[in-house]
Amino acid sequence: MAKRERWGTRIGLILAMAGNAVGLGNFLRFPVQAAQNGGGAFMIPYFTAFLLLGIPLMWVEWAVGRYGGKFGHGSAPGMFDAMWKAPISKYLGSIGLFISTVIMVYYTYIESWTLAFSFFSITKAYFGETTFEAMGSFLRSYQGIEKNYFQSILPAYLFMCFTLLINFSILYRGISRGIELLAKIAMPTLFLFAIILVIRVVTLGTPDPVNYPDRSVESGFAFIWNPDFSKLGDAKIWLAAAGQIFFTLSVGMGTLQAYASYLRESDDIALSGLSTAATNEFVEIILGASIAIPVAAAFFGIETTQEIAKGGAFNLGFVSMPIIFQKLPFGEFFGFLWFLLLFFAGITSSVAMAQPLIAFLKEEFGISHGRATAIIGFSVFICIQFVVFFLKHGFLDEMDYWAGTFGLVIFALFEIIIFAWIFGMKKGWAEIVKGADIKVPKIFYYIIKYITPLYLLFIMVNWLIQDAIPTLLMKGVNPEDVPYRWGARVLMLLIFLAIVLMVRAAWKNHEKTKIG
Repeated sequence: MAKRERWGTRIGLILAMAGNAVGLGNFLRFPVQAAQNGGGAFMIPYFTAFLLLGIPLMWVEWAVGRYGGKFGHGSAPGMFDAMWKAPISKYLGSIGLFISTVIMVYYTYIESWTLAFSFFSITKAYFGETTFEAMGSFLRSYQGIEKNYFQSILPAYLFMCFTLLINFSILYRGISRGIELLAKIAMPTLFLFAIILVIRVVTLGTPDPVNYPDRSVESGFAFIWNPDFSKLGDAKIWLAAAGQIFFTLSVGMGTLQAYASYLRESDDIALSGLSTAATNEFVEIILGASIAIPVAAAFFGIETTQEIAKGGAFNLGFVSMPIIFQKLPFGEFFGFLWFLLLFFAGITSSVAMAQPLIAFLKEEFGISHGRATAIIGFSVFICIQFVVFFLKHGFLDEMDYWAGTFGLVIFALFEIIIFAWIFGMKKGWAEIVKGADIKVPKIFYYIIKYITPLYLLFIMVNWLIQDAIPTLLMKGVNPEDVPYRWGARVLMLLIFLAIVLMVRAAWKNHEKTKIG
């Protein structure tokens, strides 16, 4: 067996793992979710989900990855097969490869918008578009949904190509010289930019005390953090909080396991996993919650901010924030920092999404690293064309729901059952505490075995009833968009079938090798 790559330093590993977790959701999705779901009251189910889902799954995925790496596996099919010698195990692992691949296809396109808007900020390209209608039209024009500021989709396409090139150039360099180096540069820079922006927001106070004395940064913080306890009885709040934990920690998509597979057998995962989760939470709760919503409340007032939150993460990040930057001294500089911050958050996550499939091709088929990276890069480039040109028809939304929302829970549920019940919790616990630099509370033994699987089952059943069935039946979808939505499903099915067939071929090769 060829010698596998290893992480160069522990700090590099933690920063890479944290970079995998820290993404666009920390700065865009989290404040919107908190604002939509009861403000401070949202934090109660959020921290509950963090303790009962986030930390347990984080440890489980680190343990699964390190265990699989011992057998030379850097992707979920091989890891599941190592833990459960049943024909179906490797195919359940295929779901992890499918999820990370599909998410990367559309996530990289969104990531390219942040790079474009950082350029538009420093060049003042959108300055003069000072209303929600005008700025929304600027964004839609850039996306190719309408013709206004941009006459074609060419700028978006070029930024997409450049973003893909950056991603796969980093991946081509491997674990320590590529991903780890990126994390060591991008994560500290991200922290620096976020802290500068938080300081600028906090020092805004009340921007227009004469005309709008009630519009202040303080009112924005109060909007997010003051709890409305009456909303705690709403199951949707608990589901939204659990969903945010999945998004923010990047659990359930096979990427944490891939990174953990490059650990040595005796390397700590208990403290490292906890450090990764804590870093992500600091970015999300302290930094992410202190920028977009408070500054929107200061300039637009609480009612308008609520409407912005209802409009979703894109309205918050790409419409309201550019309007605000135009109202600030040196706004082009702060806009540049904001969107470049989002780009760094995005790219540290997107490179992680490609790594499992690259590892799979290398380890199961013996393909060279450079060739494996080129194959995945070309495949993602082909698939992303549909997202770029059919965005206005909901192509991205369809992929995001089935792979980036519902699929995460499905995969995590299979994983926790295999780890805690088939592999066995005694062996699983021994794997978690092996080489641990901290004492892991024994209560998590029972949480992982009983509470986390039940929590996941509760989420899955509720999402199935509330969202999955209506989405499957395309309720509320414009008739003209239905063929494109079906196109997204066909593309996802083809990707999944391709992965399953590759897994089948790989294991047939293994059997022939054993016989030979």
